Amino acid sequence: MKINEILKKKRTLSFEVFPPKKNESIEFEKLYATIDTLKTLGPDFISVTYGAGGTNVRSAVEIAGYIKSKGLEPLAHVTGGPSSPEEIDELAEKFKGLGVENVLALRGDKPVEYDADYCKHFKHATDLLNYISKYGFCAGAACYPEGHVESETLYADLENLKKKSENGAEFFITQMFYDNSYYYRLVNEAHKIGITAPIIPGIMPLTSVKNIGRIKSMCGSTIPLELRNMIEVYSGNPEAMREVGINYAAYQICDLIAKGAPGIHIYTMNRPDTAAEICKRLKSVINEFFRA
Repeated sequence: MKINEILKKKRTLSFEVFPPKKNESIEFEKLYATIDTLKTLGPDFISVTYGAGGTNVRSAVEIAGYIKSKGLEPLAHVTGGPSSPEEIDELAEKFKGLGVENVLALRGDKPVEYDADYCKHFKHATDLLNYISKYGFCAGAACYPEGHVESETLYADLENLKKKSENGAEFFITQMFYDNSYYYRLVNEAHKIGITAPIIPGIMPLTSVKNIGRIKSMCGSTIPLELRNMIEVYSGNPEAMREVGINYAAYQICDLIAKGAPGIHIYTMNRPDTAAEICKRLKSVINEFFRA
C-alpha cells in the first residue's frame, strides 16, 4: 500500500534499517531477525537505506524484497547523487518487480572522497523526484528541522522543500532531532509557504555517548540542555545511558503525538531491542493514536 494513502487514514509508525557492512550470510540473517522483531511491533512501513556512493545497493534491494515478503511495506531509499539515469532505471525496475510501491528520493550525502562530479546527473533531490515519477511510486523526501547543513538559512532550505513537494514528494521524513521545538517551527513555516504534504518526525534514541559526535557531524542536531545534563551525569554508566536515551525518545514521541505529528519514524540503527523497548513504554499511546 502506498504511504500517502496510509497517511490519509491514520498516523504511521515506521522504522529504518540499513544493510550490513559485511556481505556475509550471517550478517543478513541477523538483519532479517531484526526485521522479524520489528514486524511484531506493528509498523506501517520499514525503510531500508544504502550507503554513500551507492554502496550496498544490491543488498538494499534484497532487503526490501525480504520486507515485502514478510507482508510489510518497504520504503526503499533511492540516492541520485552517485547514480546515472541508467542505474536509477535499473534500480526502479528491480523495486517494481518486487512489488515495492514506496521510495524515499535523496540526493545523498557527499562522501569526502568524491569530487565535483559526484552529482553529475542528479544535483538535487528534486531532479531525482522529477525523473523517477514516471515509475508511479509514492515518493517521499527528506527534510531538516534545523536546516540542511549546506543551506545558508532555514528559509532557503524551506524553498528547497517546496520544490521537492512541487516535483512529486507526497510526504517527508525529517532528519533526527532532539529538540521538538525545531520540528514545530519547520511544520509551521512549511505550512505558511503552501507545503501541505505530511512531515513525519524522525527520532533516533541517543543511547550511547559514542553516537554524539557522529550525530553532530552528520546533521548538526542540537542536543538540548536538559539532555546534555543527563548525558554528563550518566555517560559513565552504559546501562543508565541507554535508559536515558530510551526515556528521552519516548518523551519526544509523546509530545509530538500530543501536538499533532502525522506519525513517528524511528531510526533503529538495526537495534530492534531499543525500538521494542520504546514501543513497550508507549503501548497505550500507540494503541490509542496509531491504530486505524
